[in-house]
Amino acid sequence: MNIRRALATAVAAAVTAPVVMLSAGSAFADAQPPSQTQQKKPTVAELEKAAAAAKKAYEDALAAEESAKQAVAAATSDSSPLHVKAKAADKEAGAATAAKAVADKALSDAQFILDKLPADATAADRAAAQKALAEAKKDAEAAAAVEKTAVEKSNAAAKEAKDAEVAAFKALHAASEAVRTTRASKETADQALADAKKAAENPSCEPGSLLVSSVLTGLPSQLAAGTSAEFSLRITNGTDKAIARLRPFTYVWAADKGNHKVAPGLLHLQWSTAKSGGWKDVDSLHRAGVVEDLAAGAHADVKLRLKLDAKTPAGQGFAFVAALNGEKPCDGSQPPLDKYPFEILAAGTKPGTQGKSTPDSKPQGGTSTTPVNTTSSGQLAATGSSSATPQLALAGGAALVVGAGAVAAVRRRRTDG
Repeated sequence: MNIRRALATAVAAAVTAPVVMLSAGSAFADAQPPSQTQQKKPTVAELEKAAAAAKKAYEDALAAEESAKQAVAAATSDSSPLHVKAKAADKEAGAATAAKAVADKALSDAQFILDKLPADATAADRAAAQKALAEAKKDAEAAAAVEKTAVEKSNAAAKEAKDAEVAAFKALHAASEAVRTTRASKETADQALADAKKAAENPSCEPGSLLVSSVLTGLPSQLAAGTSAEFSLRITNGTDKAIARLRPFTYVWAADKGNHKVAPGLLHLQWSTAKSGGWKDVDSLHRAGVVEDLAAGAHADVKLRLKLDAKTPAGQGFAFVAALNGEKPCDGSQPPLDKYPFEILAAGTKPGTQGKSTPDSKPQGGTSTTPVNTTSSGQLAATGSSSATPQLALAGGAALVVGAGAVAAVRRRRTDG
């Protein structure tokens, strides 16, 4: 199983055994156990089930998008019930406005007649003019009230039609986003299934890929922005022969609570050994030094330090580790890429109970330690900035980080001096 296949399998694991990530506040903290555990590799049957579920979700999303498009067309049509209602109300308001104008003119005319009566006009003529004025005033007030009601009704009907249009467009946008997300999940699940079936055709490579292990210990379950944490990576040779060259692969990725990737440069990962002369930045391929001549049953330890910039948003982080084998034990097979989640707290927040990022299990092999080669490319790897940056795949309500950096590391490791 090569690194690319390990990454695809990791995605499928999130589909079949999802871990809900990037949730806000205590909901995430409550969901995380004190000791993070590594996910179990899914079976082909589980991957087939996941692929079928992803396919159905995608098809349902397409159907929902089509319905949303039809809803937009209906909401914006002049023949829609709300638009018809709005037009009728507008026509009614126009008629009421015209009637008010007639009543206002009648009132003005009645006032003019009363004002122009001669001084010697009879009492009967003056009484008749005053009566006509009172009736005209009453009619004008009634027309004004009718117009007010009609205009309010027209405005409300127009707003109702417009709100329906806006709601339809919002629903269409959400449906289109669901199509995009479910399409990506379907492609990921299909690829994972295809890779698993291909791997099943050559099962002899599977055991060898598990004999070189990488275990991360000491990573806190919570880390606040503006602080740092030191932990360690142990690489163990569980084979029955020495391995000439191993590369500790380490990668850190994070997203805020809105599922947006944290800006490059806010996460700083470094490594150190007794012979490194201090802390070194992981190289451009996210490798922490070199392990050379690791005897059978032996292990090598690398210290790691993660610094979070004070501007790092609260959210979810992941540390990925693997031991990239410098030899070719079984048709290019490589150990699986393991992930360790941790919660990122806002700057100034005091972390709660500190948990280990690995289960209480002992590394494989013996107890001897082989020093790590201190050579490094010296390139600053601002986590997430290279072209090998992992992408966030949302599948079945769970978020999983997929790293392509390991693939690039495997491709280039054979050319290293």
